[in-house]
Amino acid sequence: MKVLKYFLIAILVICLDQTSKLLVHKYMYLHEEVNVIGEWFKFHYLLNPGMAFGIRWDSEFGKLALTVFRIFAMFGIGYYLFQMERKKSHAGFLVCLALILGGAIGNVIDSTFYGVFLDNAPIDSPTKWFHGQVIDMLFFPIADFIWPEWVPFLGGEYFLFFSPVFNIADSSIFIGVVSILIFQKRFFQEKEETATEEIKSESNIESTSISTTEIQPPPSNI
Repeated sequence: MKVLKYFLIAILVICLDQTSKLLVHKYMYLHEEVNVIGEWFKFHYLLNPGMAFGIRWDSEFGKLALTVFRIFAMFGIGYYLFQMERKKSHAGFLVCLALILGGAIGNVIDSTFYGVFLDNAPIDSPTKWFHGQVIDMLFFPIADFIWPEWVPFLGGEYFLFFSPVFNIADSSIFIGVVSILIFQKRFFQEKEETATEEIKSESNIESTSISTTEIQPPPSNI
C-alpha cells in the first residue's frame, strides 16, 4: 500500500525523537547545557510537563487532559492520513501529515510512559502513568541584549531571542503545520483541478453518448 511510505516517515520521526531524548536522559544531567554550534545552538536538558516549546499548563486536570487529548489526536491524525492517501491527495500534504503524526506520537510516548520508565513524573502527580514529562533539549539563543533605559516599560530588561527549548517531535509538528499553511494553495489546488477534470470527463462521456443516440438513423420500412 502506498500509504505505508507515509507511515514510515512518521516512524522515522518517532525513532529520531525517542533516540535523542533517551541519549540526553542518559548522558546529561537536568539543566545541563552543551554548546553544539557556538553560542547560538545548544543542547539544554529540560523536563516539560506541559505543551510544545516549553508552554506549561499548571493544573493537575490540565496535564491529564493534555495527555488524553494527545492520544486521541494521534489516532485521529493517523486515520485522516489514511483517508487522504486513499483520496489521492497531494504527496506534499501527506508528508506534512506524516510529520505531524510522528511528532504527536513522540510526545505521547513521553507523556504516557516516561513517568514510569524514566521516573520523571512531577512529585505531586497522583500516578506516574500519563504524567510523564516531555524531554526537551534543542535551544537556539540566537541573540540576547539589554533593552536601553529609554525604552518604555522594557528599559533595562534582559531579552533573549529565541528562548523556547524544544525537541525533534515539536520541530516535526511545527514544520508540518507551517508547510501546510504556506503551500495550502498548491496542496489543495491540484485536488480541485483533478475533481474538475473528472467532472468534465464525465460530462464529455454523457454528451458523446447523447450525441450518438441522436444521430442514429430511423429504421427503414421495406
